Amino acid sequence: MEFGFLTLIVFLLALSGMIFIHELGHFIAARWAKIEVEEFGFGLPSYKIATLFKWQGTEFTIHALPLGGFVRPKGENDPNVPGGFGSASPWKRLVVLAAGPLMNLLTAVIVFSALIAFEGVPVPGRVKIDAVSENSPAQQADIRTGDILLAINGEKVTEVEAAIAIIRENLDQPVELLIEREGQTLTITATPLSSRTPQQGALGIGLTYPTRPATFIESVSGGAAITALQAATIVYLPVAIIQGLIAPEDARLIGFKGIYDLFNFSVQEDVTSRQEAAQAQSAGSAPQPTNFTLNLIGVLSISLGVFNLFPIPALDGGRILFTLPEILFRKRVPPEWENMVNGIAMLLLIVLMLFVNIMDFINPAELPTP
Repeated sequence: MEFGFLTLIVFLLALSGMIFIHELGHFIAARWAKIEVEEFGFGLPSYKIATLFKWQGTEFTIHALPLGGFVRPKGENDPNVPGGFGSASPWKRLVVLAAGPLMNLLTAVIVFSALIAFEGVPVPGRVKIDAVSENSPAQQADIRTGDILLAINGEKVTEVEAAIAIIRENLDQPVELLIEREGQTLTITATPLSSRTPQQGALGIGLTYPTRPATFIESVSGGAAITALQAATIVYLPVAIIQGLIAPEDARLIGFKGIYDLFNFSVQEDVTSRQEAAQAQSAGSAPQPTNFTLNLIGVLSISLGVFNLFPIPALDGGRILFTLPEILFRKRVPPEWENMVNGIAMLLLIVLMLFVNIMDFINPAELPTP
């Protein structure tokens, strides 16, 4: 595949970066809590290739599997080791455990803030044609990226959803589109086709709102709002499945192959959109390049952060759960019980991960495109 190697590099860098940032959060919090960290490894725990350097008692190492990283605090599971994680106060252990997922959520805020700063703030009231598919009815009718859609069949259009609804009401019938292009008003006739898939779109156009430059406050607050909304959606997902609002097959877990497929689509779209923008630059109506890859990194960062906060033993959230009796009732769960539960849960999680990744090949999920 043309983009296969580029996708693989982006996929490995993005996934490794998200895991590394997660572990960096644990490391920073541990240093703040005066908990000794014996090793900060680059890559998954495996065969140690080399020791890069030592700093304040921490050995920074490189491991054979170059995916993410890990932190090994002193006395992680033993409360009898002075200066270790297990002997720290429950509040300090809670902060260290929560710091990893919070770093992923902070990363998402930064990513979405950067996207808003780059793309601008939508201005409702006008509908812009953001993309035109190859060999689509829109392209054949000479509809272009950057056109402003003013009306459909004489009905004024100010909302994206309303424009989509009118188009769907007129499948296989010619529709008259009133277009504004470079200060001129044009009338174009095109026929939305019922034979085209939902992914292709009946006309083959992408609709959005025109944008204006975002202020710094708007970028940051918007990034935080998107992150909070996405996180809330993930938390609500199990409830939505139980209530029957979402079919279980539509909310299935995906493994490395499924994530790679998402990156493959995103990288192709981003590269292609930038090539088209470069070619159209001379015409003065270059389309806006897509940023699906950055958006995907933001969404995956939120997923990693929220999933790790779920109260599942072996995950950060499950280990936080074990600190609560000590905080609320000043009675610590016996470390032997905690270690046993976390060990069993880790084995079950490994089995689940193997199952999910195998199913990615046996029965690939129909992944929604960004």
